[in-house]
Formats: sequence, structure tokens, C-alpha cells
Amino acid sequence: MKNDYILEIEDLTVKYITEDSIVSAVNNMSLKLERGNTLGFVGETGAGKTTTAKSIMRLLPEPPTKIESGKIIFNGENILEKSIKHMQSIRGNKISMIFQDPMTALNPVIPIIDQIAEVILLHQTKDRKAAYKRAEEMLEIVEIKKERGEEYPHQFSGGMKQRVVIAIALACTPDLLIADEPTTALDVTIQAQVLKLMHDIKESNNTSMIMITHDLGIVAEACDNVAVIYAGSIVEYGTKEDIFNSHAHPYTEGLFNCIPDLSKTESELIPIKGIMPDPSDLPTGCKFHPRCPYAVDRCSKEEPESKEISDGHMVKCFLEHRK
Repeated sequence: MKNDYILEIEDLTVKYITEDSIVSAVNNMSLKLERGNTLGFVGETGAGKTTTAKSIMRLLPEPPTKIESGKIIFNGENILEKSIKHMQSIRGNKISMIFQDPMTALNPVIPIIDQIAEVILLHQTKDRKAAYKRAEEMLEIVEIKKERGEEYPHQFSGGMKQRVVIAIALACTPDLLIADEPTTALDVTIQAQVLKLMHDIKESNNTSMIMITHDLGIVAEACDNVAVIYAGSIVEYGTKEDIFNSHAHPYTEGLFNCIPDLSKTESELIPIKGIMPDPSDLPTGCKFHPRCPYAVDRCSKEEPESKEISDGHMVKCFLEHRK
């Protein structure tokens, strides 16, 4: 019987080691992703979302990066134990990533059709005619006319470039798609089109997805489960309904307080006080306690363990039942 989880991360710790400092980017992170589901990574810039994603892809340069401990189990195998050659057969084939900036993700001097066909020739077939036919199909799937395949990236708008990046990522029908803030550079109308496109392709291929974003609106639209990440750790994890309707961590509460509520008359949002801690000098105890309005003396001395407060809803806080 096949495991229901396509991805399991167990106690992952990742550090960047330089001459000047040791940066704790990911700290004892554990999570599971069910097949066919979308997991949202939510948190401020610098929380460790992209580092976690690149760890899954094994794209972090070593040195200065060091994966100190943990397992990343993909389709039942710990990919941290795999060779570079084996990972090259997985990347773009079984696991694909849509990078944050389509402007830099594409090669400016190679026609679009060649860039899509390249990944197909690398992983699926040596037949050039078949690879280019599949590349044309992918262009049509992302709603770009195949006749434009001979054009170069600079001839496309930002939204169309992002569609090309999606076509490259999905050309080999991967089991897992990692999308790193795929709509950041796009206007709202194009953003909605790109999200619908990703959803439709995901549903038709039963692809599992990790959606990295700081936009809770995108989470509401695209995700099944949500991991709220702060200073390299998951501070709250649950279904979309858990996080939106009964969130229990002060940091998650702070994120929601930063969203305008059209049903209320308050003229000002309530920001989270302070800034993200320096990952090379993290505070003792709970990493959020210097910014937390509910912090007590214990919070600065002990790090809370993750507790289950309802079925599958995990919270890393001493005061998770305060409501």
C-alpha cells in the first residue's frame, strides 16, 4: 500500500556558516504533505520558507550551507542521502520549482520553445521531434500560442514569462511542485489567472504542491493546509479552516491583524511590533517572545514544544489555549 504522504520532513536543521557568523535558517522543522494536496508556507521575509524549499530541491550550495540534521523523505526515500547525479534525475522531473522572479528564471538568449524542450529532452525522451511537440502542447496549456515559441523572453510580458516558467516546471508532470511566491511580480488580474492555471493543471495531474507566500489571500484560494513559519520553525500548522477560523499562535494572530477588514470601521491596522530576529543571533526561549503581546517570563527561558490542540492542528506556544 502506498504511503498517503508524498513528502515528510523530520527535524530538519539548516545553517549558513560564514567566517563572521552562523545563521540558523531552519530549526528542527517537521511537516507532512499528503498526495494531491497543497501546503501553504506563510511568514515574513527571512522566516526560512525558501531555504526549506531549496533544501527539498537540494539546491543550496555546500558550503556555506550545512544541513546539520534531519530527513527529507520524498516518495518513501530520504533524498538527503541521494547522490548529486540522482538528484539531477529528480529535479525538474519528479520535483519541480517555480522560482520567485520569472525575469531571472529564463535564459534571455534562448527561444522559449527551446527552454521548455530542454527539460523534456533531459528527463523524458531523446526524440527531439517528440520533445518539441510536447513543448508546444505545454505552451497551449498555459495559454500561449505555440507560434510564439520561437520568441525570446524579452518579447513577453511579466505574466507571460511566469506562464512560461510554469510550463517548464510542469512539462514532465512532476509529483511535487514548489511555487516560491509565483505571483509576486504580477498585477492582481494576471495573478488570478496564474493561480487558476496552476490549480487546473494540479487538479488534472493530481500534483502535490507547496505554495510559498506571504499573502493570506492566496492561501485562502489555493491551499488545503497551512504551515506558519517564524524564525525557521513552524509555529502553527493545520488545515486552512484551522488557521483562518481558529488560529491559536500570537504570530498567526498578528498576521491576520495586518489584513484590512472591510466590515470594521477602524482606520488603522494593528502591526506586529518589532522586526524579525537576526537569524545569526536568535533569542532564547520562544523565538517570538520579544514581539509577543502575551509573553510571560517563561517564554524567554523555555522553547515551547509543538502541541496538538485539535485533530491535526499543531501550535508551538505555552498559551495556545488563552482564547
